[in-house]
Amino acid sequence: MVITKTQPFTKVEIEKLKEVFDVYIKTVIDTEKRVCSAGMDRHFEGEKILLDQGSKQGDLWGGGIDLETKVIDFNSFINIRPNDNNTSNQIQNPEIRKEYEELTKYFFSEII
Repeated sequence: MVITKTQPFTKVEIEKLKEVFDVYIKTVIDTEKRVCSAGMDRHFEGEKILLDQGSKQGDLWGGGIDLETKVIDFNSFINIRPNDNNTSNQIQNPEIRKEYEELTKYFFSEII
């Protein structure tokens, strides 16, 4: 189940987000609008939802959170954007990476 919102996910919502991978939740975050789409099988699904809601491609970054270790990762094919100076599936810009991490902690504050 994919849930997209601007407020932190509730414990009930997090249980629903776990349906795809059980211990890992994929996320796509619009770092400008502070919107998170989570729970998809593939990052491009969340990316499409946010683009359809008016997000700009350059503001969207993908990654996820391991629910057992609470480790946040910055790994997604949607991050490969040479035009935005990101040539890797990892978020390379330290400022964007920090913002993505802070927003992930915000959206998953119920469990982190």
